[in-house]
Amino acid sequence: MGMMKLEVPHALSKDEARKRVEALLRYWTEKYGVQTTWNGDAVSVSGRFIGMSLHAQMVVGDSKVGGEASDPGLLFREKARQYLTRKFNDYLDPKGIRET
Repeated sequence: MGMMKLEVPHALSKDEARKRVEALLRYWTEKYGVQTTWNGDAVSVSGRFIGMSLHAQMVVGDSKVGGEASDPGLLFREKARQYLTRKFNDYLDPKGIRET
């Protein structure tokens, strides 16, 4: 299985961005049962997610959250990328977390 790269810019402090990523990951843990492991500002995520296996490595940086996630294949790649990007953008919105 290949990997797809994700990069979501943000205009928050690194600490605030990390808190919001932690909130998003808590949501996914409660909703989908994903597992997360933090090591500094890097996080590993694994589990079943929107009906697909997910394995991801993400890093919270000063101006972006980036990393890579398992590629669900050609049929679902764009849908998965859109969902992940939308959720990260919602949680990293400087106006506050928006749930969509």
